[in-house]
Amino acid sequence: MSPTISLLLGLLLLFFGGELLVRGSVALALKMRISTLVVGMTVVSFATSAPELFVSLQAVLNGSNDIAFGNVIGSNIANITLVLGVTALIFRVKISDQTATLNYPVLLLASLIFGAVLFYFNGIPQEVGFLFIFLLLLFTWLLISKSRKENLKSATDEDKLLEEASLDSLFKSLFFLIAGILVLKFGADYLVDGTIAIAKKFEISERVIAVTVVAIGTSIPELATSIVAALKKEHNLAVGNLIGSNIFNIGSVLGLTSIIKPILITDSNILDRDIIWMLVFALLVLVISLIPKKNNITNLKGFLLVFLYSVFILSTYIN
Repeated sequence: MSPTISLLLGLLLLFFGGELLVRGSVALALKMRISTLVVGMTVVSFATSAPELFVSLQAVLNGSNDIAFGNVIGSNIANITLVLGVTALIFRVKISDQTATLNYPVLLLASLIFGAVLFYFNGIPQEVGFLFIFLLLLFTWLLISKSRKENLKSATDEDKLLEEASLDSLFKSLFFLIAGILVLKFGADYLVDGTIAIAKKFEISERVIAVTVVAIGTSIPELATSIVAALKKEHNLAVGNLIGSNIFNIGSVLGLTSIIKPILITDSNILDRDIIWMLVFALLVLVISLIPKKNNITNLKGFLLVFLYSVFILSTYIN
């Protein structure tokens, strides 16, 4: 199969996988009595982070540690700039109070801890990987417990979920989730294989390929899921998917990978520029979500995020 066909097939599979994942997760939210925001932050986020996990684990086992780091860092940058920006171009993204006061601060904290670990250890040792997994599980448990106790679903969301639940049984919801995950997995495989084959023709370094081409490829599930959620007016799912995915990329992807095999940095650019870009963008999204209209990312802000991501990509290849 040619790289171009592989890339196009990957895009197609990822879109349909996102459709299945959204439908299953929305129905499952009511049955578990938790909000679509929490489902997006947990179930959907873990599912859409699966490509990053497969890519990073395979890279480390092959001795390509820079691909593992570049994949996660680049994917996190793409999620909060490219994916969030494109989603905002489709409709104005509303940031819920829980996202602004809990979920986003946790993302910032996770990003800062990740950066500190890289600078201190020049990688991620096995014991830190166990710590990442523990903190992720703790956060997930607190998130689900808080949602169930406070019943975060609004009346409008309740009506939508009830309508969805009347059509889909629990078995059907789980089937859509599992099918969506599988389709996303194969779609990501095809897309990443195609993009890497194309990029290697230009003799680009592993780190540059990982932080740009591979990262975009593994972020396609988040893009597909958020776009489908946007079209279905599932605001919480669209935003929760992105924030949760970034947290899962750090906690589960790098956590699980480093437990299996410690990850060491071999390309200094990961510390000197890539992680800095990720932290700056994380803070920038917080600022633009509050100014001038609080807890809203408008179409104009979406365009700005996409533009800044383009600047990041261009500077990566020029450097």
